[in-house]
Amino acid sequence: MTQTIAVTGATGQLGRLTIDALKSRAPGATLVALVRDTAKAADLGIEARPFDYHKPETLAPALAGIDVLVLISSSDFNDRAGQHGNVIKAAEAAGVGRLVYTSILKGEASPMLLAQDHIATEAVLAASPLPTTVLRNGWYIENYTGTLAGALQAGAVAGVNASGKVSPATRADYAEAIAVVASDDAHAGKVYELAGDEAFTMPEFAAEVSAQVGKDVPFAAMSKEAYTQMLEQVGLPTPVAQIFADSDACAGEGALFDNSKTLSALIGRPTTPLSDAVAAALR
Repeated sequence: MTQTIAVTGATGQLGRLTIDALKSRAPGATLVALVRDTAKAADLGIEARPFDYHKPETLAPALAGIDVLVLISSSDFNDRAGQHGNVIKAAEAAGVGRLVYTSILKGEASPMLLAQDHIATEAVLAASPLPTTVLRNGWYIENYTGTLAGALQAGAVAGVNASGKVSPATRADYAEAIAVVASDDAHAGKVYELAGDEAFTMPEFAAEVSAQVGKDVPFAAMSKEAYTQMLEQVGLPTPVAQIFADSDACAGEGALFDNSKTLSALIGRPTTPLSDAVAAALR
């Protein structure tokens, strides 16, 4: 039987990669993009339905006929847990067969401020009658490589975490994992801790950047307060800057490290190496 798989936030960075991965991993599935602005989804080449987390009354009708719902966690920090709760209730009301949620590495054991919305969402899912699959995604390597232009201009990679190992993976790696579990109901009831195969410290990241650009780009350790101020100066709203600085500080205590290699086992290949991710960013 052909499954209908819907993806929330399908025009976002992870969402687009997930649609691409589903097209190759689940070629027989019918795909649906759930987005705030359907015009932005025109280039995806699949059905797009309007879907706004803040308008709960519109959600259940948009989920009609959906077998598997991929709930990519909201990038809007205004009551994320409430937004996710609206979607879960709508999925129950619409008779969705299974829900796949992108959570955070370590779940309820994570000390990060960023984890609180995910912990709350996982609690709602645990109480729901919906069959679920939880993907506890580690950090995106793009969180680091995406700031390289500024780092090269400043002459240093800055952050709070001076020594703790992190094991990020690319968005494309995580998107493949979503496609794998969304397309096979054998993953119902499972919780997966996902991270990259290759762990490194931020000084090691800076050394890789230095090697590829041919000049020394050292790591500059900062206090959490100073790093928050720096993030504010580059345009992040204060609450978001505080969350990212807290995440970097917690990474120094192992919050973003996992060596289980569950992600590469799920996708059937090694995760993207650091050197490849840095090279892609520098291109």
